[in-house]
Amino acid sequence: MIDPGIEKYAEEHSSQHKQVLYELYRETNLKVMHPRMLSGSQQGRFLSMLSHMIHPQTVLEIGTYTGYSAICLAEGLAEDGKIHTLELDPELEEIASKYFKKADVEKQIIQYFGDAMNILPGLDLLFDLVFIDADKENYSNYYRLIFDKVRSGAYILVDNVLWSGKVIEPLKKGDKDTAGILEFNHLIQKDERVENVLLPLRDGLMLIRKK
Repeated sequence: MIDPGIEKYAEEHSSQHKQVLYELYRETNLKVMHPRMLSGSQQGRFLSMLSHMIHPQTVLEIGTYTGYSAICLAEGLAEDGKIHTLELDPELEEIASKYFKKADVEKQIIQYFGDAMNILPGLDLLFDLVFIDADKENYSNYYRLIFDKVRSGAYILVDNVLWSGKVIEPLKKGDKDTAGILEFNHLIQKDERVENVLLPLRDGLMLIRKK
């Protein structure tokens, strides 16, 4: 979505991630399928910066993958703050847990494995920050499930809302991912209970504040 030269320049003029995150990034690319799902350095620094600004006590993440984004979000947690992170694939637990320990944040992160649609209704918590980066078809469903669990004035951040530019192209038959993102973006734009801004960072980030 962004000119590679501009993206490289932006990364060179942003703070760099910690060594443990570099190691996690490298191991994910070497050993795990679909490594493009991993948050990159610049997006990770944005997550960390936002977390430092909000200083959240309770964070919800839908889509742990190998744990990179959770570690970034943990950098700005309030004292005794917790991140509740949900992942469908239990095979990713080993690498995520390994790096949570290496980053010394394992006591701040609570992992759940299974279908988020089944797990979310049972979470009796109020969140200061939510990060959604999971299956695109269910973005609108996740939003509806978590909305009443988000404090007034809290933030919801959603990844991949530009979907490699497919959001401005004719929708192809059977493309459920793009259809899900289009539905979600429309839902947010029409929701008068929130304020939102779509940031063209990496593959698009939707930042939402609950009024």
